Amino acid sequence: MQKLVVLSGAGISQESGIRTFRESGGLWEEHDIYEVATPQAWDRDPELVQRFYNDRRRQLCECEPNQGHWGLAALEKHFDTYIITQNIDDLHERAGSTQVLHLHGELKKARSTADPDLIYDIEGWELKMGDKCEKGSQLRPHIVWFGEAVPSMEGGAWLAASADIFVVVGTSLNVYPAASLIGYAPPRASLWLIDPNDVQIPLDRHVEVIKEKAGKGVEILISRLLETYGTE
Repeated sequence: MQKLVVLSGAGISQESGIRTFRESGGLWEEHDIYEVATPQAWDRDPELVQRFYNDRRRQLCECEPNQGHWGLAALEKHFDTYIITQNIDDLHERAGSTQVLHLHGELKKARSTADPDLIYDIEGWELKMGDKCEKGSQLRPHIVWFGEAVPSMEGGAWLAASADIFVVVGTSLNVYPAASLIGYAPPRASLWLIDPNDVQIPLDRHVEVIKEKAGKGVEILISRLLETYGTE
């Protein structure tokens, strides 16, 4: 069975109603990233940071997976499929994908400020000041903030390096280090890009481009992959 590795970004969740940060009218136009998405912001005003992510979590509770998420999950019937996502939502999992690596953390989880290995599921949408880990320290969003290391990058690079098929969907390849993952795909791997916009690909290799939004693009991808590799 061919190994299919997908790098997904904000564009796939946008079709479920989740606002992106970088687009016109996106979240960064309403919030300075240094006020809500850095370790310094947490040190300065943790209540503001909590409210910001509580709002994101509440919005996520109202959203459902879309055609793109469902399509990628369905590919597990035909390929050894792994999702590497820059998104912090759980829409891939809710659509049925069983092998998902979150590069930038998970919105519906919290972690200890004293011990980063202590990670907890959040019930509902609210994480409060005063919610503490078993060691008595305040819980923070389980998010990789700007200026923090990306602990899952090593795992993502390993997956990319073992891919037979590597697909990029819904990301502009502007956010590093995640954007570098396509460069780890071996020379034998076929490369695919799904995005309605022109995307600068950071390597000199042939890439099959499907210039569509994620939902429609994944539908086309499935058809072309099954035509090329058959249905095992």
